[in-house]
Amino acid sequence: MSTFDQIVSFAKENPIWAAFYASLFTWGLTAAGAALVFFFKKLNRAVLDGMLGFTGGVMVAASFWSLLAPAIENSPGEGFVKVLPSAIGFLIGALALFGMDKLLPHLHINFKDHEVEGVKTNFQKTTLLVLAITLHNIPEGLAVGVLFGAASTLVGVEQTEMIVAAISLAIGIGIQNFPEGFAVAMPLRRQGISRRKSFWYGQLSAIVEPVAAVLGALAVSFFTPILPYALAFAAGAMIFVVVEEVIPETQRDKFTDIATLGFIGGFIVMMSLDVGLG
Repeated sequence: MSTFDQIVSFAKENPIWAAFYASLFTWGLTAAGAALVFFFKKLNRAVLDGMLGFTGGVMVAASFWSLLAPAIENSPGEGFVKVLPSAIGFLIGALALFGMDKLLPHLHINFKDHEVEGVKTNFQKTTLLVLAITLHNIPEGLAVGVLFGAASTLVGVEQTEMIVAAISLAIGIGIQNFPEGFAVAMPLRRQGISRRKSFWYGQLSAIVEPVAAVLGALAVSFFTPILPYALAFAAGAMIFVVVEEVIPETQRDKFTDIATLGFIGGFIVMMSLDVGLG
């Protein structure tokens, strides 16, 4: 039995633990990216925009290939009845992130100090930057957990396909988390924060992913009827983050073309992972 087959077999028997370990993997790649702050003194703005564009492409592709498509497929009925749970879940997911965006104090990476969003607070810029990426990572962890939890409600080929989708999603999110960790740590370093603290805050931004993953897996495992809603919920949350946060961050300087190409590349990578592994 190959290593991949062993992973699939483990996920079938232990979906919650599989979600936890998969999200630890994505968190670990965030930490690895943040660790680059020990080796580089600055981050080229063009590279940063390309990284952010890549992140957006991965998230959009994952929202459809890994979440919305299986949500619709696992919904009962035909026509509008079949797509209704996904539409409702997608809307609720987007509104949930909208509410968190309005309440949680945060500052996006390329934004000015006076452009802090959320409720007014005296938090330092360091904390606000970390909170922005934390908000970004919640739907990513949730998406991984929901897919592994969904697999526990299925049998046979469908279960295997769902697990493979969860694994490919975790790989895709992990790939885009690597530059993201660096993109968080380096601005902190430029503000005069030590390399060690910059690394700490950079990796800390993804600590929410294992928590969200386990909660998502548990919810779907124990409440099977919410499966299509939960999958679409994660997709709606991810799309909201892309449109409200990731794309605006890439459109604030002269490297918009690089960001756009990064987005295309990220989309292709995630689509290829999902379809290729499936």
